[in-house]
Amino acid sequence: MKKSISIAAVGALLLASVGCTPVKRGEYAKGSATIFCDDGFKTVLDEEIEVFEYSYPESSIIPFYVSQTEAIDTLMADNTQAIIVTKELSKEQMDYMKAKFKRVIRQNCIAVDAVALIVNKKNPVSALSVDEIGKIMQGKITRWNQLAGNDTTAIKIVFDNMGSSTVSYMRDRFLGDSARISDNKNAFAQENNAAVFDVVKTDPNALGVISVSWLGDNLSAARNIPLDQRVNAYKNETDTVAPQLTTEVNILKVSNPTQDNDFSPVAYKPYQAYIYSGEYPLVRKVYMITSASNSTVVHSFYAFVTGFVGQKIISLTGILPYHMNPRVVEVK
Repeated sequence: MKKSISIAAVGALLLASVGCTPVKRGEYAKGSATIFCDDGFKTVLDEEIEVFEYSYPESSIIPFYVSQTEAIDTLMADNTQAIIVTKELSKEQMDYMKAKFKRVIRQNCIAVDAVALIVNKKNPVSALSVDEIGKIMQGKITRWNQLAGNDTTAIKIVFDNMGSSTVSYMRDRFLGDSARISDNKNAFAQENNAAVFDVVKTDPNALGVISVSWLGDNLSAARNIPLDQRVNAYKNETDTVAPQLTTEVNILKVSNPTQDNDFSPVAYKPYQAYIYSGEYPLVRKVYMITSASNSTVVHSFYAFVTGFVGQKIISLTGILPYHMNPRVVEVK
């Protein structure tokens, strides 16, 4: 509770400090503002903010990494004017913001994310079908030997926090509104995506459920390059990107035999090519939602993230930028 009050107070203070000086077309506003982001997209937003602040040094964006539920609640309480989540606001929510706070909502899809399943390097399982994933979530498949090998140990399902977009996606896809992931006795919530990754690296019995944006090696490598060089690279319109995924854990392939694909058993990893083609089946859209007016630093950051450079940064994370023409590459 103390954390929520502190965040709300900071948000209110920063909202009051956002400049309202008219900004000409093509210019960026000065000042400070907050943004509340689902923890699954921390790696993306950290780089977006660093490049934005370097490019516009009189602007400052202060991020809070929280559950999707808390991000939406904070926006609806008018304690921030920007969030990044995996669901759009409803018409009723937008009407409420307009009536209560005189806020006009803008919401824009900025990326298509994949939910990835990861296991320890010692785990023999390399692929799952959508049906098998559903049975694991529902508690019908509970031990690793039901999938591969002779290990009768229980499958330890590892998620980030229970209010996250990843948990919501898996619940909606495999359980429905009446059930909860936490009802599965083998499901364990962690504090964030980083903790999920760490558990899987050390526990051979863990099945991690995580945003693929946490698994891209390209952005990690890019952050070792001086910032001014990174900014110039992001502006290079002729550059192409084929993100590599981490090798610290095993990333499972997923198949989805259906009538639409002639019941193909072929399984795919969550590479951008297969997210774009629809062959990797566990995907969801990522939205940036803002209630800020024009001529504010929040609106300037919104324009940056949805523009070329902002979308180029997203392309390095492993998820698919929504406003760039993707280049489908062969991945082996």
